[in-house]
Amino acid sequence: MGRADARRAQRRGARRAAKSGGIRRLFTWKKMLGVFFGFCLLIMGAFVALYMYVDIPKANALAERQSNVYQYSDGSLLTRTGNGVNRQIVDLAEVPKNVQHTFVAAENKSFYDDKGVDLKGTARGLINTLSGKGKQGGSTITQQYVKNYYLTQDPTISRKLKELVISLKIENKKGKDYILAGYINTSYYGRGASGIQAAAQAYYGVDAKDLNVSQGAYLASVLQAPSQYDWQSATKTGKKLVKARWAYTLDNMVEMHWLDKAERDKLTFPYPHKPKPAKGMEGQTGYLVDAANKELEKQGITAEMRQAGGWTIRLNIDKKRQKELEASVDSRLESKLDRKGNKVDATVQAGATSVDPKTGAVVAMYGGVGYTKHYISNATRQDYQPASTFKPLVLASALENEAKTQDGDLIGVNTRYDGTSKRPVVGSDTPFAPENEDDQSYGSVTVQKAMNASINSVFAQMVVDVGPPAVKKTALALGVPDKNFPERPAITLGTMNASTWDMAGAYATLDNHGKKVTPFIVKSAEHRDRSVDPVKGVGSQVISRKSADTVTSVLTGVVDSGSGRAANTSAYEAAGKTGTSENNKSAWFAAYTPELTTVVALFGESPKDGGGQVSLTGTANSGRANGGGFPAEIWADYTLGALGGGSSARFDLEDVERGQSTLPTSPPTTPSQTATTDTTPSKSPDTSSKGPSQTPEVPPSQSPDVPPPSQSPDVPPPSQSPDQPGDGLSSGRPGQNSADRNPPGQ
Repeated sequence: MGRADARRAQRRGARRAAKSGGIRRLFTWKKMLGVFFGFCLLIMGAFVALYMYVDIPKANALAERQSNVYQYSDGSLLTRTGNGVNRQIVDLAEVPKNVQHTFVAAENKSFYDDKGVDLKGTARGLINTLSGKGKQGGSTITQQYVKNYYLTQDPTISRKLKELVISLKIENKKGKDYILAGYINTSYYGRGASGIQAAAQAYYGVDAKDLNVSQGAYLASVLQAPSQYDWQSATKTGKKLVKARWAYTLDNMVEMHWLDKAERDKLTFPYPHKPKPAKGMEGQTGYLVDAANKELEKQGITAEMRQAGGWTIRLNIDKKRQKELEASVDSRLESKLDRKGNKVDATVQAGATSVDPKTGAVVAMYGGVGYTKHYISNATRQDYQPASTFKPLVLASALENEAKTQDGDLIGVNTRYDGTSKRPVVGSDTPFAPENEDDQSYGSVTVQKAMNASINSVFAQMVVDVGPPAVKKTALALGVPDKNFPERPAITLGTMNASTWDMAGAYATLDNHGKKVTPFIVKSAEHRDRSVDPVKGVGSQVISRKSADTVTSVLTGVVDSGSGRAANTSAYEAAGKTGTSENNKSAWFAAYTPELTTVVALFGESPKDGGGQVSLTGTANSGRANGGGFPAEIWADYTLGALGGGSSARFDLEDVERGQSTLPTSPPTTPSQTATTDTTPSKSPDTSSKGPSQTPEVPPSQSPDVPPPSQSPDVPPPSQSPDQPGDGLSSGRPGQNSADRNPPGQ
């Protein structure tokens, strides 16, 4: 190599050295470290900015939606409703501690010590999201709670970053118990169950508070893959995997010193129950829920408040008695109807309300053939007339007001009235001459006999004697609603509108010795944020005990030897009254024992669009329907079952007036009092006459040893069979001066 070449090589080496030195000077470890820290500061700054920018949001709508739980009086489940979400949030304190630990052991052993985030898991999730691999596990319980409660399940980078930031904020502001409670209450467990309470019911049929550690470990395990790990639907691989995860969870609990090894070794896999179809509103359930909701609305719990969910509503409905009532309607009525082949049978609607007279609690209710088939509740509807079930209230008003007959005599059980059919009332500005059932005339009868046979003409006159305004006042006090309730003599036929619920309250008040009974169905209503006090079922004394107990005594005669004999049995003591409205559009039986008040009614409702009231005559090919028929039979069958086969309880009656046991030695002498057995309408009496009523020759106060009303020898005239007492039905043929009769269907 020449000297020239050596110089060129030397210059090239120098240039290479200069270049290499420049690169080394550019990438010195100090500069590289500075760049690294700068990058870290940039990331930290960005994260701080993100931390400052991202606030803890409001809960997503789905996370806050809960079902409302409706329970029977014993706490067992009636149904869940609302929002399409089967969730009921429970406080963490309600979940056993060892069950709480199963979730931590299964998902996040370091939960109680970590800061709420798993950076490696989050980074792995971000990488998988960027690479298109989708969802990736590995998050902490805190992160999963944040995702469930505040965010969505979308596998996006922005959601993952928000999850990280919100998790850190939640950890700083909330305690671990708060986070764990949120996690187990918002997670989805399969079988349509969101939250641990719904899951406990869905898999094991128990409340969350009653779960054991083995069951808790299964629920904690199933969270990883609800659709794959449900034992009843899992494949062989799924069953193997869930058993392995169950064991893994318990082993982790031993490792964390939350479970003793010896106890762990004794545990066996808790096979869950077969899934049950979700209970809806079919059958009687919808009627019960609807009645409860309406009662809550009156107490300020609006539909909007209920729709937010989270309510546990316990009803007064006794499960056993409810089933007894349903079975009685089925066996005594529905089994005898041909709804498809008989036009009359297709119109029949049954309703009933059963009340505890000591508390007002509605213990059973029948709303119809099924809520999804017949939306209107026949138990609470107020568009039909209660008919002659109103007559005991007329007597109660007469006793309470110490009313007198047109003759000026005090009205009592033994007072005699003219029972002639179509006899015009005396002393009223409104003409009224009601027809008795089958146009039957009875002549001179006692009030007891008139109640037994439900004689319209007697109680029409009694309304006039007491005064329609006074009768209405008493009825309203007892619980009859002020619906289509004119102050006229016709109210004796129960021409106002009332439901079985209303009449059950009125009769329960009589049963409760005159202390007001208001039926109520909601025993308690609890929400995490508030609770509702139940309706006060028993109020003040609205009529005297003497008046109430005297009416009860009279009504025992109706059951013993009157129109309510279908309910007569030695298994219990009962008092009651039948009723059939004009043209057979409704038939009632309202009665009570010392322990239970129940009203049963049938309604004729056209199956055509728009409904409309129609006659029940011909129901089950039995001729005319009346209160002493199907309603009384249903009442008797239900009451016997509801009382466990009978009861030895007896009415505790005080200071009552008993029915007269002997006929007076001489018949009444005034024209309107003359006994008659023909069916010819009486002529309107002269207004100057003494009136249509007369007290017996021997006042009740002078007859302390008279036997009970059932022994009265009063018998119907020959034209009426003793075995077919009336219940006050009017055929709808207006009598003389019957301007006060309402048109049919009103």
